Amino acid sequence: QLQLVESGGELVQPGGSLRLSCAASGFTPDYYAIGWFRQAPGKEREGVSCISGSGDIKKYADSVKGRFTISRDHAKNTVYLQMNSLKPEDTAVYYCAADPSFFARTICTSRPTTYSSWGQGTQVTVSS
Repeated sequence: QLQLVESGGELVQPGGSLRLSCAASGFTPDYYAIGWFRQAPGKEREGVSCISGSGDIKKYADSVKGRFTISRDHAKNTVYLQMNSLKPEDTAVYYCAADPSFFARTICTSRPTTYSSWGQGTQVTVSS
């Protein structure tokens, strides 16, 4: 079973940067899509970004476009989310999730139900 562990969340001032990591272990298929989601207190879970198994397809929510960058290192089985120009509204628990289905090599989605494996989350707090 594919297991995911997020890291990199912490307290940062507005305008600052963080890089989140999502490390996969266990049974890792050759190609799997990764999605990043976040959930703030009292709010629904929101899709932030995703990357296809090949790494060719990357998608971003409008709220983070131009500020966040997703990337992956196949050799390390790790996906990164570089977050720049952070705002207080970015405060949330950030989760990564994996979609190991056949089509995940060339696509990724922001639908949580697409993903079968989830990490435990990492807290990002943007505050002065």
